[in-house]
This record gives sequence, structure tokens and C-alpha cells, in this order.
Amino acid sequence: MSVPHRPRSSAALYPSSLYHSSMYDPAVPVGSYWEETAGEDETGAPFEGTQACDVAIIGGGYTGLSAAYHLARDHDIDVCLLEAGPLGWGASGRNGGFCAPYPSSLSLEEMVRRFGADEARRFLQTQEEAVELVRHLAESENMDIAPQGNGFWYIAHDERRFAHLEEMAETLRSVFRQEVRLAPREEVAARVYDSEEQFGGMWWKLGFGLHPLRFARGLARAARRAGAQLYGNSPVTEWRKKEGVHELITPRGRLLARRVILATNGFTPEKLHPSFDGGTLPVMSNIIVTRPLTAEELAAQNWRTDCPCTNTRNLLFYYRVLPDGRFMFGGRGDTAGTPQGAAHMKAHLTRRMGEVFPAWGGVPVTHYWRGFVCMTRNLRPAIGALPEDRSVYYGLGYHGDGVASAPWTGRLLARLIAGEAETKDIPLMMRGPLKTFAFPSLRRWYLRGALVYYFMTDL
Repeated sequence: MSVPHRPRSSAALYPSSLYHSSMYDPAVPVGSYWEETAGEDETGAPFEGTQACDVAIIGGGYTGLSAAYHLARDHDIDVCLLEAGPLGWGASGRNGGFCAPYPSSLSLEEMVRRFGADEARRFLQTQEEAVELVRHLAESENMDIAPQGNGFWYIAHDERRFAHLEEMAETLRSVFRQEVRLAPREEVAARVYDSEEQFGGMWWKLGFGLHPLRFARGLARAARRAGAQLYGNSPVTEWRKKEGVHELITPRGRLLARRVILATNGFTPEKLHPSFDGGTLPVMSNIIVTRPLTAEELAAQNWRTDCPCTNTRNLLFYYRVLPDGRFMFGGRGDTAGTPQGAAHMKAHLTRRMGEVFPAWGGVPVTHYWRGFVCMTRNLRPAIGALPEDRSVYYGLGYHGDGVASAPWTGRLLARLIAGEAETKDIPLMMRGPLKTFAFPSLRRWYLRGALVYYFMTDL
């Protein structure tokens, strides 16, 4: 297979037909609380000159960093990673820090219907492995990820949704043998927290909270110690293949490799490689963080949990009290990515936080940032190698739950390349290929329609 030569600037990787160019520009400050508290940056100098390696990785988030770490440490494979911004600059450094399952927008019931109970259980087993992998990596590589909580809470935002949680809990117990517990509104109010949108909840043991950018930078340090070469601020602007060798062009250099891993998730460039064009739908997610809450303010909502929480809205809110007492509140929204849209979403989240948690309505917001959740056409991850070119591997599409799934995917990709795993080892729920959206240029219009529908069904 030969990928056409397409000379262009790095900005052309991200066409304006999807989102405003500022969403893809590493020079635009992210402004996250995580950046302020993550410690030393691990990015280093950009890639320069001409080099060769066995495996090249495009993308310096959890998937790419984990793949680089495991290729170098476990398999002694020469690996070089290229990231368009600073290492961990994308979703890996911007998410809410929920290390929890599961990376799909399919319901548990739909997953069982499509793939059967055995395959569904195999998929969820990978999520247990993924959560434990994060714990193991943090402990074995001495990463200060600020772990928090034991499990996480789904909170019903109205009475109808508590019935859905009851059904979900029964499926998790009977089909997946998971440890879950239902709590009615009164118990949640007494033992977890209370709010204007709290009608009971379900606790699931599988998961915990962490500092996402510290984890990404910890992976980068560990990968470098293992021998991997990592380069931030090195966008791949051209990708060619000739006589079995991939050639990746950056603004300052040229990397030659026998095999390539694409690990760009929601920041996957358009028109870099034809097999990935139009295969992902980036969805905007937004987060605000307040100043530290006082003991009296926490008591006003009877906040008593260290566990991350998410509610049952289709346009969900996700939130947690951070180790220093700040309140983090996130939600979906915006389909343009403009600076004006950012200001609107910050105001919207601030207002909604005050409506859901009235005692905190006047608490100042100190940080706001946004990034992309990566959706796929079939609503589940895509992991594998291209059937038309088995030297190109990929892992992406975590649907907002990649903190655990992405490092696990990176390890699996390393095992596939090293010959220690085969395609059959990928659960059907996560197995590629990545399907192209119908009329890809209309993806944002699909999203707008979905947001309207979800907003109406949340009322």
C-alpha cells in the first residue's frame, strides 16, 4: 500500500469543518488545574533530523505512552513516539481523572445482545485488568497520581432513572458478577452527598479517581527509563510508505519505521492516512474547578465521599471533590470550539453547578478547560491492525472512559507487535476495523442533532 504524498502545514491536519483551529493548537493554553499541579513537564525537545526505528507511535497520550513503555521494557523493541503538542497534551491530560469502566456508549444489555454473554464478560474482564494495570503502573514506577476513592457512584438525577440503575445493577450482578450496591435517595443523602438532582444511586467497586496529567507524565518518565524515544511538539504532517518502510514527516525531521501505531483518539488528524479519514467523532467535554471548599460548605451538601461521581443524564455531569477540597464539575456541550463557545460553556457549567449544588452556587471558579471525547460510528473502541496493511496498528475510541482502557490498549498493541498476542485476543467489543461515518463532513451536524435529542430526553 502506498499513502499519497500530501504536503501541507501541520494546521491543515485539523480541518475547520470539524472544530475551531484553536482546539488543535498547542500554543493555546489549556488552562487546566491539572497543568498547574502536575509538576515537571516531560516533553523535552522536538524531533529533529532523520532517524529510523522499528516501531513509530503517533500520539503521546495514555495509549501511545503505554505502548512505548511496554514495547521498550517488555520486548526490547526500538520505539520512537511523536506527539503534536506536549506529552499528555490531549485528553490524557485534560480528563476528569475517572479511572473506571467502560469505553463504550452501548448499554450493558445491548452489548450482551450483540456479542453474547461470554464475549461481554470477556470485555468487562479487560476493564478489571485495565483498572488494576493503572494501579500497578503507578506503584511499580513510583508515580504520584493522587489516587482517591474506592469505586465510583452513578447518581440518578430523577426518580425514573433510579429504576434504570436498578436494572443496571441486576445485570452487573447476574451477568458480569460485579460488586455493586444500590442506595435509595435517603441513604445517598446521608452517606454520600445530597443535592437538587439526587434520587438514589448505584456504587460500583471497579474504579477510583486520580490526577490524570501526573499519570501521563509518569508514563512518559517510565517509558524513557525503559529506552523509548519520546518527542513532543512534533506533529506528523505527512505519512508515506515506500518499499515496506513508513516515512513520517514532522516540521523538523523525518522518521522511518517498519511499523506504526496510530494512537491519537479524539485528536486524530484528517487526511493523514486514508484508512482513518472520517472514522472518529470528537465530542467536546468541559470542566470547571472551584477554589477549595470549606468544611462548612462541604457539610451544606453533606458531601462525604472520596469516590468520583457521574449522574444519569444523557448529557451527563461528572464531578468529584479533589484531594485539596476543590470541586470539579464537568459536562458535555458546544459543537464549534470557538473562544466564544468556551466562555458560554464556562458560564453554563458554573450556573448548572449552582443549580445542582445550591450551597456552592457562589463559590468562585478558578479553572476552566475543555477537550475531546472520542466517539466511533459503532459506539465502541477500535483496536487492531489494518487488514490492507498489517504494519499499521491502531487503538482509539474510548467514549470518555480511556483513563484505564487506553493504557491497557497500549500494552495490548505492544503484545500484538511483539507476537505475544493475536487478533483473537482482542474482545469483539473492542476489535476493529474503524468504520467511516457516512458523509464524514456532516459529523458535527450529527452531533448537533444528538445533543438536541439528549437535551430533550433529559428533561
